[in-house]
Amino acid sequence: MEMHQLRYAVAVVRTGNFSRAAEQCHVSQPSLSQQIMKLEEELGERLFDRTKREARLTPHGEAFLQRALRILEEVDAAKREASDAKNLLSGTVTLGVIPTLAPYLLPSVMAAFVTKYPGVEMIVHEEQTARLLKMLHGYEIDLALASLPLESAQLEIQPLFTEELLLALPLNHALAKRAVVPDTELDQEHLIVMKEGHCLGDQVLSFCNRRHVRPKISFRSAQLETILALVNAGMGMSLIPAMAVSAGKKHLPIFRSLGPRKPERSIVAAWPKQRPLGRAAEAFHKVLLSYLGNKGGKSS
Repeated sequence: MEMHQLRYAVAVVRTGNFSRAAEQCHVSQPSLSQQIMKLEEELGERLFDRTKREARLTPHGEAFLQRALRILEEVDAAKREASDAKNLLSGTVTLGVIPTLAPYLLPSVMAAFVTKYPGVEMIVHEEQTARLLKMLHGYEIDLALASLPLESAQLEIQPLFTEELLLALPLNHALAKRAVVPDTELDQEHLIVMKEGHCLGDQVLSFCNRRHVRPKISFRSAQLETILALVNAGMGMSLIPAMAVSAGKKHLPIFRSLGPRKPERSIVAAWPKQRPLGRAAEAFHKVLLSYLGNKGGKSS
């Protein structure tokens, strides 16, 4: 039994398909299939039920997978510990972050981290929350920066900060004359939100439901910059994280607080309980906390 055979088997489980697993492992499909067959011959049990389109674990495969994951994790841990001995002269941090946070938080934090640890490579994945959770559980990333709620008992969740969701209005909108806009004014207004699958869109709609207001959803977008441009063009209003509001940019909408209770989102760091942060990831985590501490811990 060889390590690459275990990695191939785990890749087949994650992708559900021998072809996609071979592509992920950067080997040919015949080579991957041959190694899986050798592994099954050595074990004396069939690990997968194969069809043309997918591969599913057999009961024996289910039991084997748990052992294989533990073995691979121990090997990865040994590699991390060996890298740790180099005093972070080298190493890698693989970070997952939601798209509505990445461009506003990461540049400053990453710049501070790279200045302190120039030999450590940073790999960043911008993904929706559901995808980040899968990557955490599959040990594809070291930690994730996301917004609550996160449904997982298998994760360590550390609160980082909360930030207000500000009402973005066209320049000539009547509500722009108010310092604080009552949330009831959203009723029947045209609202622009993030597309389905983005947690910010769900949070905005949840806020409206809790306040018993029923805006008209006029547009959905995957990009905050597009939403801001649409608001600025008079196509509707939106709720935007305070971190995304830059006073230095021209041609932005008007931003106002909602009342009587301001909508907020809570940003957290998350990582698997069974896989404590390696030294490089822990160093990034400390730089992040230091940066947020200097910023006051709460975006406004």
